[in-house]
Amino acid sequence: MPPDAPAVHQPPVSVIMTVLNEAAHLEDAISSIFAQDYPNLIEAVVAVGPSGDGTWDTAQRLAAVHPKLKIVENPTGRTPAGLNIAIAALSPSSEIVVRSDGHSQLPIDYVSTAVETMLRSGADNVGGMMIPHGVAPLESAVARAMSERIGLGGAAFHLGGGEGPAPTVYLGVFRRGILERTGGFDEYYTRAQDWELNYRIRAVGGVVWFNPALRVGYRPRTALRPLAKQFRGSGEWRWRIVHAYPETASVRYLAAPLVTVAVALGLVAAVVGAFASLPLLWLLGLAVPAVYLLGVIVGALLTRRGLGLGASLWYPIALVTMHLSWGTGFIKGVLRSWLRRDSKRAPQNVVTSS
Repeated sequence: MPPDAPAVHQPPVSVIMTVLNEAAHLEDAISSIFAQDYPNLIEAVVAVGPSGDGTWDTAQRLAAVHPKLKIVENPTGRTPAGLNIAIAALSPSSEIVVRSDGHSQLPIDYVSTAVETMLRSGADNVGGMMIPHGVAPLESAVARAMSERIGLGGAAFHLGGGEGPAPTVYLGVFRRGILERTGGFDEYYTRAQDWELNYRIRAVGGVVWFNPALRVGYRPRTALRPLAKQFRGSGEWRWRIVHAYPETASVRYLAAPLVTVAVALGLVAAVVGAFASLPLLWLLGLAVPAVYLLGVIVGALLTRRGLGLGASLWYPIALVTMHLSWGTGFIKGVLRSWLRRDSKRAPQNVVTSS
């Protein structure tokens, strides 16, 4: 930089993270934070939940190596509570808060790119893309499914797109003031708490900004059972978001539940047709899941580029697991609301546009 060039403002930055049973990945995640090329990263605060794999001991060992690493307890083990605990433990001088997690490895220029984007755009939260990457065939198949419209729909942080305002982004780099103004993460939302916070940020006139240059790696689930559990939970919590904010319902959120209902009704019709000796009903019933499976197979063939043979075989199975698990979770959420006659829920952290 020339001697007469104006100094570039580099606001103090803190990184927050909440982890539970992440002993195997925590060291890599922490190492990527302290390898950042941003010169004014003042601390990282990790909230550790009640883990059974030695995560607390691993965190304490890493804190002894990294003087800027602070470890706090998250007794509930819940993600939004842990994030709020980490925010409360930040240094008073921190101006920008970067969210990471135990499975993430931040690129070396992640913080510097995010801060530059925030200062240039004036945004209150900046984020980019989740880049799934698998090693084993099933992981690779899930990673591809999470990066295609046929898998997770059209969200920019999955598929990419141009830089600019967005409904939500992956993880997030926040102005500390907007976290204080909105009250932080709503601890009701075990899932989708980032989307819900971004909704409230936009509701008070804040700007959420997507920059595809911000790319964070993500390691998918390694087996079908945990994958199904993950997507059932995501579907159920998406219903709770739609229930609280009906204006956010969209075709993308309703597609999987509708497909799940159609497939289930088709299978029921096929069974009834078989036992009642009604061949037409049997054929019509089987036609519904058959058409769905055919669509998945064709979609998988069209989007399998670069996948090896093993991953290609797993790919349609991963897609079906994701679709039907997400749809089942969403329907479960709807039924629970109806059976309990839940009223539309207001957010815990009420904000005003003052």
